[in-house]
This record gives sequence, structure tokens and C-alpha cells, in this order.
Amino acid sequence: MADLHILINRDQGGIAGQVASELREAIRHGRLTPGTRLPASRDLATDLQVSRGVVVEAYEQLVAEGFLISRVGAGTQVAPAPSRGSVAAAARPEVAACGPHYGHRPTSPDLGCFPRERWLASVRHVLTTMHSDVFDYGDPGGVLELRDELAGYLRRVRAADVHPDNLVIVGGVAQGLSLALHVLAKRIDGLRLAVEDPNSHRQVPLLRRAGAELVPVPVDDQGFDVAALRARGAHAVLVTPAHQYPTGVVLSPARRAALMEWAAETDGVVLEDDYDAEFRFDRDPVGCLQGLAPGRVILSGSVSKALAPGLRLGWVAAPADLAEAIRQARGELDLGSPVIDQYALAHFLRTGGYDKHLRRMRREYRRRRDALVKAVAEYLPEVRVRGIEAGLHAYLDLPPGWDEDAFVGPARELGLAADPVGPTRLTPGPPAVVVGFARLPAHRAAEVIQGLKVRMSGQNID
Repeated sequence: MADLHILINRDQGGIAGQVASELREAIRHGRLTPGTRLPASRDLATDLQVSRGVVVEAYEQLVAEGFLISRVGAGTQVAPAPSRGSVAAAARPEVAACGPHYGHRPTSPDLGCFPRERWLASVRHVLTTMHSDVFDYGDPGGVLELRDELAGYLRRVRAADVHPDNLVIVGGVAQGLSLALHVLAKRIDGLRLAVEDPNSHRQVPLLRRAGAELVPVPVDDQGFDVAALRARGAHAVLVTPAHQYPTGVVLSPARRAALMEWAAETDGVVLEDDYDAEFRFDRDPVGCLQGLAPGRVILSGSVSKALAPGLRLGWVAAPADLAEAIRQARGELDLGSPVIDQYALAHFLRTGGYDKHLRRMRREYRRRRDALVKAVAEYLPEVRVRGIEAGLHAYLDLPPGWDEDAFVGPARELGLAADPVGPTRLTPGPPAVVVGFARLPAHRAAEVIQGLKVRMSGQNID
């Protein structure tokens, strides 16, 4: 047998546990290979200067866990293990493949502006006034108080046609879309989902995993091209009419009407991602599509941009039969969202804290948007800025021949959240980048863009 080195710290209790831990790590890291015979308990106890009972207890623990096997006449051996790779080593490549730079997306809000005091007041209210029973497992569709408040808010602000019974509380838009597509895929064989091109490339794996075949439809300066949709043979369509990502286009009135006609003629389903709807700077937010055809539109929204992505609180408003199927799917998935946060958001909505926070952030984000646009016009006049009527990001058309990555790299180094548009396209297109202004203070915009101009000049990009 290979040399067995076990370190015992006699100043700490649980010597048998320490012996078991050392043996466990030796097996995990391959120092003790499958089939290796361990010393007799009496011999190992003598080597370690501990009682035999300590070693027997350690061996018995590892046998129970499956690390060792013990047979009469054969002694104690390391159990066979086809694969005992390092958990940390196996996980790291998976994390790297899941997506770039978490927390530095152009679409992220300024989390330093999160209304901590008012949110804390809502949480405190919940914890001091709610009966303990409400913190038990609840309706997987969400607590009724929050669905009531959200239904009123969506009717008032988003011109939606919703009832609390048709709302399902979810962990953000991503989960809402995944659940909705899961339900649709069970009802429609070979579900073909039309998606905007370009679109949020981070959503593509989620949509495919939910069981949809993706069909790209181009986006132009009027938004989603409904005429092109008619030739695609899609059963459903996913759109972001309030502020398309990444182009920032708002779906035109003519296109909105045409999309509703398509849904009625084909018995199609429209999945509406109410992306960036809260932040319309030059006029009141455009009403949602769901208000036009509540029987054909599934509306998904969240507080990720208004408050913080980390809250993981969102909602789905759907026709009654689909809402019930989505609620059931939510219950089968994970039994629902955290109830304390749901009650806190309901209180935050009811007391006006949500509206007040949105008004303040609209003013601040507009200042930051204007500062960015002004700086780009001054220092990078060859770059065209688009999609700034709403939302937290701008779409920059780069001149022909410019390299997206050569722009994005220096931008990020200077503190400007930026992403290349290339990965968001399902079909090739001209160079462009998305930049976020929510986390760029207005007084730093000129400095950052001027620095970017210098960096770009250093790369011989004219």
C-alpha cells in the first residue's frame, strides 16, 4: 500500500472525524486509488497514537458513505469509483461557458440607486405584521396580495387587460418565457417560434431548451417585420415591442396592428417581453400588446431593470387556460417564489414606493443618456447612435470596416459596459455595438468617450 499520511490536530475535538476527513480527501484526490487495502484498524491506531475505537469509527463512517468497503477476511479497501473528479475543476469550465461578464451587462441598472431604505421598510412591515402561516408553502402562482397589486399596476401603467387570477409570479422574465414555452411545446408538436433578429443571444439557449425551434425574423427601423413573419410558418412569436434588444427600436403602430392580425388569422400566440417598458424618456410608456388582444398574448415582465436583477421577481399574464397551465408547471418546477419578497413588493407597490423610485430613475437615466449621446457626437461623430427613446442602452452603428471587438475591449477597460452585436444576430449584419449608460455617471461620459477615441486611434481604426 502507498504511504498513508494523516495529520491529527489534537487541540480540536472529533479525532475520528479528522481521520475520516483525511482519508476521504486522499481518496477524492487519487492518493488512495480504488482497490487499495487500508491498514488494519489496530495498526493505524498505533501509527496515529490514538485508540483503536477512533479508527474503527472513521472506517465505519467512510463505509457508510461509500468511500470504503469492508469484507470479512479481506479487510478494508477503497471502494471502486468510475469517476471521482474534482467538483471545483469540473464546474469551472461550465461557468465560463454560461455567459460573459456577469454584472457588467449594458442592460443592467445602476444598483447603487436601489431604494434600500424604502425596500427595508417594506420587508420590516411584512415581518412585523404578517401572520406566520403566510410564510409556509403557498400558491405556486404567487401570493394573492402581489397579484392584486400587479394587476392594478399593469392596468394603470401598461394599459394591460389582466386579472389577478391570470397572473403567475415567476423568477424573472427568463423563467416566465421558459415556462410559457414549456406549456406551448406540450400543446403544439414541433413548436416553431419566430424570434427577432438580432435578439438577446443569452435567451437563445433557454428558448431552445424549452422545446422551441427558432425561426429568425428581421428587425428594421419600424421593429419586428410582420410581413416577413407571414412566410415563416411560425406557431408563436417572441417580441420586445417597448424597446427591442439590441436595436432599441419601438414597434411602430402599423406593425403592432399587423402582428395582432397575424395572430388572429393563424391562431398564433404572441409572447411579449415587456423589456425596458418602465423607462420611456420622451413621452409616456407605450401600452403593451397584451392590452390589445389578451386572449392571444402572453405578457412577461419583471423588476430586474426597475429595481435589481438579483431580486428574481417577475410575472406572466396569460389567457386563463394558459395561466393555469403555467401555474401548474411552476409548482412542478420549484413550488413558487420566495414569499417574503413577494409580500414586500406588494407593499412597495401599494405604498407608492415603486412609482416614486421609477420617477427618480427616469430623470437620472435621461441625464446619463443625454450625456453619452452628446459625448459620442463630439468625439466619435462617425458613429451613429440609435435606440435611445427608452431603456438603459444605446445601439451604436459603427462605420464599415470597424471591428466590434476592437471597440468593445477598450470601452470595457474604460468602464463603459459594452457588447458586440455580432453574437446577437442569427444572420450576418453590419458592425455595431451596444453600450449601457445606466451605470455611467453623466459627468464621466465625455471623459470615457474621449478616452475611447484615443484608444481607437491607437488601433489605426479611422
